[in-house]
Amino acid sequence: MEITAEIKDRLSLLQEKYAAMGQDITAYLDGLLYADYLTYWDYIHLDTLLSLQHPKTSYPDEEIFIMYHQITELYFKLALHECKQISNHTSLTPAFFASRLKRINAYFTALVSSFDIMVDGMDKEQFLKFRMSLLPASGFQSAQYRMIEIYSTELIQLATAGKRDALKHASLAEQFEYIYWKYGASELSTGKQTLTLQQFIAKYAGQLLQLAQNNTDRNFSSLYKTLQQRGEDMSAVEEELRKLDLFVNVEWPLSHYKSAVRYLERDPVDIAATGGTNWQKYLPPRFQKRIFYPYLWTEEQVEQWGKSWVMNVLKTYRI
Repeated sequence: MEITAEIKDRLSLLQEKYAAMGQDITAYLDGLLYADYLTYWDYIHLDTLLSLQHPKTSYPDEEIFIMYHQITELYFKLALHECKQISNHTSLTPAFFASRLKRINAYFTALVSSFDIMVDGMDKEQFLKFRMSLLPASGFQSAQYRMIEIYSTELIQLATAGKRDALKHASLAEQFEYIYWKYGASELSTGKQTLTLQQFIAKYAGQLLQLAQNNTDRNFSSLYKTLQQRGEDMSAVEEELRKLDLFVNVEWPLSHYKSAVRYLERDPVDIAATGGTNWQKYLPPRFQKRIFYPYLWTEEQVEQWGKSWVMNVLKTYRI
């Protein structure tokens, strides 16, 4: 093969690159010579990925349950990748902000639209049996989802609804003590924390509080207000923030609510979730009234938050 002028130019540029770092280009060319060709399966570690499903029972549909939750966590990781780009940007513009929000919303579009796999994609009797081997593990324990929430808004908006007014001027540590999800895995009768919640707090509470402290002025709500005060055109950002608000605080919880109604609701007694979460009060958006950007919604929209969605689900899936 002829060593063309173009190849010589490339080699010269590479030599300059490695020389600037005190490296010898010859060693790197040797590495390229000895290395095997890259394959798709090696690049994405396909064999490892496909080996990560380890059911606890012999029921076939448990593998569906495992894989869907793994897929969910990968989508959350994609969303967090975009969250970090927004939060860490040193010269954030509305255009960049909106473009990365649009990516996050695309991931949640896929998540919400695919959740029918969890609603109708498993045999109910199998699910009610294999779920007992999962105690006390629960999807409630997804730390990545909590991180997305913290990136999205001020911590006060994640406090349980009845405490927000009293905590407005409290420290972040005090606000975190009343974060809404702590009440979602507490026993209704006693208020005692379930083992699911205790495990989650022990592993992730410090990390989540630190993230909130690091993003006091870098969460999406704070960044929006900063850019708005500069007189920037925020219309595209507002559109994407509203979508994100609905996805995270209405559509995604509602997807889980549909699944819970499908599998766990029995008349007259409801079946407990695997983690002991009081899903009847925890999942419906109208009870939590968790809204990232209340200033982007009308008073009526806030008042009716998620109500119509929940009523439609109950009509469709109530047993």
